[in-house]
Amino acid sequence: MFLLMILLFSYLQMSLQIQKIMVNSKEMLSNPRLKPVQGTLNVVMNQNVTLSCSSDSGSPPVRYTLFKHNQKVSTLNRPDLTPSLFNLTIKSASDLGEYKCKAENNNTSGGKYSNSLSFTLLEPISKPVLSSPTSQAKKGQNVTLSCLSENGSLPITYIFFKGTQSISSQVMMQKEAAEIVLFINSSSDFGTYKCRAENGFRRNAKYSNSFNFTLAEERRLSQPLIISLGLILLLFAIGLALAIPFFIIPSYKARKFKCTRPSTGFTSTPNVEEPEEEVIYSEIVPVKPEEEYINFSVIRREDEKADKRVCATVYSRVLSRD
Repeated sequence: MFLLMILLFSYLQMSLQIQKIMVNSKEMLSNPRLKPVQGTLNVVMNQNVTLSCSSDSGSPPVRYTLFKHNQKVSTLNRPDLTPSLFNLTIKSASDLGEYKCKAENNNTSGGKYSNSLSFTLLEPISKPVLSSPTSQAKKGQNVTLSCLSENGSLPITYIFFKGTQSISSQVMMQKEAAEIVLFINSSSDFGTYKCRAENGFRRNAKYSNSFNFTLAEERRLSQPLIISLGLILLLFAIGLALAIPFFIIPSYKARKFKCTRPSTGFTSTPNVEEPEEEVIYSEIVPVKPEEEYINFSVIRREDEKADKRVCATVYSRVLSRD
């Protein structure tokens, strides 16, 4: 009797195990998950990458298939629910994706598809250029430094240094240059400056050229004034030198001889009753043969030694007969 009970218990236990196996063999697969083993989707050209595809639940064995743009790439069979690993090499832009994987077992009709993912191609950054609108500065002046890396995948992160010490927080930029405004307070602020640029590409941070400000010389305010006055005096001297032979001397001569008349046709008769300095000039203008009159003019010039020179002309018309 006791032996019979033991046999019955063993039979029931085996039946439960058989039922459990039968239930597990009919369990549906969950949707698989596709993810990069390296933890990032940022890649560079010719880089080797690994994608992991796995279902958390379902009855093994499981068949995993990787697709790129709905085209089958590779198929792997797993006897259990451990992930399947697909190794790829990024050789061209088409290798960036889109990727999906499908999980199948004997009890899954049509299989289950995973999430999709695509890689992002990173371009290494070029050496950044550190520049400023001015290379000279004075104490108490604000100056601006700009840092720009012209090539490289965006966004790019910049940071500024003076010597080996950072003087700014990291700033992320797209296509624009990163800028920082500095206040020149002492001679130490004229020191060596640099900037660093980096993007998502690992171990690709690059430093810029060195930049130093120089102390601007303070010019005296009187120096430009002295130069201007010197130029004005030089131009005045040149103008005066040109005016003397062309304007002043001819004007003086014209004033001195403005009352002098041509001697042709003149006769001078000293007047005994007048001072020797005074001379009377007479001019006889011949008339036409058919006229009986002639024009007779008298010009009197007074003393040239007087302060004022007075010239007087008296005209007469005299009847002429043979």
